[in-house]
Amino acid sequence: MASKKRRRSNFTIVIAVGAFRRILRELRVVARKTELATGLSAAQLLVLSAVSATPGCSVNDIAQATMTDRSSVAAIVERLIDGGYVTRVPSADDRRRASITITSKGRRATVKAPPSPTALLLKGLGRLSSVELRGLTRGLVGLTEQMGIADEPAGMLFDDAVSRVRPRRRR
Repeated sequence: MASKKRRRSNFTIVIAVGAFRRILRELRVVARKTELATGLSAAQLLVLSAVSATPGCSVNDIAQATMTDRSSVAAIVERLIDGGYVTRVPSADDRRRASITITSKGRRATVKAPPSPTALLLKGLGRLSSVELRGLTRGLVGLTEQMGIADEPAGMLFDDAVSRVRPRRRR
């Protein structure tokens, strides 16, 4: 009986690993298409799209729109400013807050860009039933716990800036 149960469990793991491989491969392909079309990383394009949708937004607004932590967004905004894709000026309403606005160079990049990997992922997640989404969420959170990465910052998809790489904590 234990052998039959183990075979069933192994079969389920094989299916799960295959699904992860297909998802990750497609996200990588889409990220590469984004980079080739625009010269921007998928993470940069996601932030640029959020700025385009809400001109004059703050880093906190972008973090909320992209479902990412503020520090990840701030680093990407800096790279976009350095590249001339967005500008940052003190807000007219609140001098403590900076307003981020897309430039004409940034607009040109968003026009020629394919959908980002995050947009593809969100579209797929949005098509799941609420029961499927809750089950997937519970499973993924459990998986991160079992892998010892549940407390690691999630960051943005395909934001591979070397300066952000941190060694994993040992358990």
